[in-house]
Amino acid sequence: MEFQDHFSGRAELYSQFRPTYPDALFGWVAGLVKRRDVVWDCATGSGQAATGLVRYFNRVIATDASEKQISMALPDASIEYRVATASDSGLDDDSVDMVTVAQAIHWLDHASFYAEARRVTRRGAAIVVWAYGDPIIDDPELHAIVHAYNRGTIEACWRPERNLILDGLRTIPFPFREVAAPALTMQQDWTLAQLAGYLRTWSATAAYVEQQGGDPVGVVEDDLSRSWGSGRHNIRWPLHIRAGYVHKKL
Repeated sequence: MEFQDHFSGRAELYSQFRPTYPDALFGWVAGLVKRRDVVWDCATGSGQAATGLVRYFNRVIATDASEKQISMALPDASIEYRVATASDSGLDDDSVDMVTVAQAIHWLDHASFYAEARRVTRRGAAIVVWAYGDPIIDDPELHAIVHAYNRGTIEACWRPERNLILDGLRTIPFPFREVAAPALTMQQDWTLAQLAGYLRTWSATAAYVEQQGGDPVGVVEDDLSRSWGSGRHNIRWPLHIRAGYVHKKL
């Protein structure tokens, strides 16, 4: 499978408006392994997971096939950003203690990525992949407006890989010694401008604009503004997590 570049054109928006992950997730991920020298964050985008992982691992190697996405990542002395694909990371054999994929496993060729993960990991290493689906907004009226956009206006523009997330990652191949993952939820208290910016990062929004032109989120933003009020609203995303040990023997 060739690299599917759905986000380079919106890399700046992606770096500004994608939600962040809870610290409890990274603490749990780190707790899976005894050695925390190096973690490979594959398909890092602009580093939303890498910046959380760096609090628990000595070094993060964060790769993405999109040079534009990497250029938007927040610099950190302990994070090494590289332009590389999931199947050709450029990492040495037996060199990492953890492999993570945040909000991207549905885009990857699983067989070639998993083969690369086995090659680069040491004994005792773990792999954790996670994703989040549709946002849940605290106000039912606001939620209905966003849902109508998501499941109405742009529904036909979502790519079939999206279904892997909607299925909670249960249907992806995961040929590892799996461990149970905690039930975690992402939360953000956002302004209307932040929510609108997030909707503009969606691959289906980009596909709609390419097909139809214009800015479909502008209409949604206008509709939301009538009921938003002042200040912020809470948005939640339940996390879907698969985790396991890469090698059969520790």
